[in-house]
Amino acid sequence: MRRYWRWGLLLLAPVALVLEYAVHAPPLVVFVVSSLAVVPLAALMGRATEQLAEQLGEGPGGLLNATFGNAAELIIAILALRAGLYDLVKASITGSIIGNILLVFGAGALYGGLKYRSQRFNATAASLGATMLVVSAIGLLVPAVFHRLAGAGGAPVEQGLSTEIAVVLLVTYALSLLFTLKTHKHLYVGDAGPHALELAGAAVGSTGRALLLLLGASVGVALMSELLVGAVDEAAEAAGMSEVFVGVILVALIGNAAEHSTAILMAGKNKMDAAINIAVGSSIQIALFVAPALVLLSYFVGPRPMDLIFTTFEVAAVTLAVMIMAFIALDGESHWMEGVQLLAVYLILGIAFFFLPV
Repeated sequence: MRRYWRWGLLLLAPVALVLEYAVHAPPLVVFVVSSLAVVPLAALMGRATEQLAEQLGEGPGGLLNATFGNAAELIIAILALRAGLYDLVKASITGSIIGNILLVFGAGALYGGLKYRSQRFNATAASLGATMLVVSAIGLLVPAVFHRLAGAGGAPVEQGLSTEIAVVLLVTYALSLLFTLKTHKHLYVGDAGPHALELAGAAVGSTGRALLLLLGASVGVALMSELLVGAVDEAAEAAGMSEVFVGVILVALIGNAAEHSTAILMAGKNKMDAAINIAVGSSIQIALFVAPALVLLSYFVGPRPMDLIFTTFEVAAVTLAVMIMAFIALDGESHWMEGVQLLAVYLILGIAFFFLPV
């Protein structure tokens, strides 16, 4: 049933193209249809990546998974970057980090906790993940604090500060891959492994077929993202939503929808190591790889370089999400009430972002 649902949404991709270029439909309609079309395309990208990972073996396969884990969202962000929608890009980064921690793991803990009285996971690996989240929060916090403390006098050096911090974050992310995939990979095996092929939900095919699937899905995501980004301003205005809310909630959900459902399903199967690796690992990848990579890419594809100066509320949201996740990861055990707590924080932050003045 889930597969048929995905294929049904996939049909929306040509519909979105027709709406944009033939019918010239209202931007809100184009935004909704193209956003829904991204979901199955992102799932196909994940499936192809998992198939290639199996063909390449554990080490290279793990690196491939880590690299392409948030490919759909990275494509959306690059197109928004090219259009100069930096507030949308930063909001989507914020939304992905808090969404994976609070919404994904929260829903997983709730769903799994309703089936099992308590669920255990590797506390050491989870604590290391939580510490990496703290590092990522610091990387986002420092430029914002510097901006507010230095005032106008710090403006000339803020871009350089953001760029250098971006390099530090990228190096940290690369070393974390070495840690998880090579020197301490035993901590991340668990009962399903950090890159279990079960996440793909499909049988492994040939390398050539997987490459074609990855290429085709990537092109599809790029086309739908182009429509999505082009319509976002007018769609947000028509729906009475701010660009920040669209980025934090809607774009973040769209780019990670396939990953979200997988983590929740893993929790329902009592595979909490896999669920927490997906949720926390995806947030780490967004903060330590996607965000700094976008800063460097902005020098080449954006109208001007992008900095890492997030708004006060975005920084506060990420910090609060990281703090509550760190508390939950301490004991290596979760239950349904912890899922409720995480979801409650996500809803509180979502409501605040919706009413946040622009």
